[in-house]
Amino acid sequence: MWSKLKALRRNRTVNYGIPMLLLVVGGSVGLREFTQIRYDDQKNRRKLDPALEAKLNTQKQPFSLEQEYEKLKDINLDKWKNIRGPRPWEHSREYQEQQQREQEQAQQQKGL
Repeated sequence: MWSKLKALRRNRTVNYGIPMLLLVVGGSVGLREFTQIRYDDQKNRRKLDPALEAKLNTQKQPFSLEQEYEKLKDINLDKWKNIRGPRPWEHSREYQEQQQREQEQAQQQKGL
């Protein structure tokens, strides 16, 4: 009996093959479990309360093309000026003046 165990210990398949096979199969099973935990966690993070989800979906308000067309019809597209925005390292007075004019127009429209 002891001679058979000594023969098994000298066998290359037992010494190298079985541990390698266990490592490959065990690693595959272990990785599957860890990745499943990851995907389950992502799924749980995506779930929201219905009340909170209703507050977040304010941007999904219905609109019609006719309403958007009416808004665009009032805009004067013939009088426009192409003004380049300032670069981070420079000051553009023209850009600043345009912003001031737009703010003044917005305030006038709110006042009306």
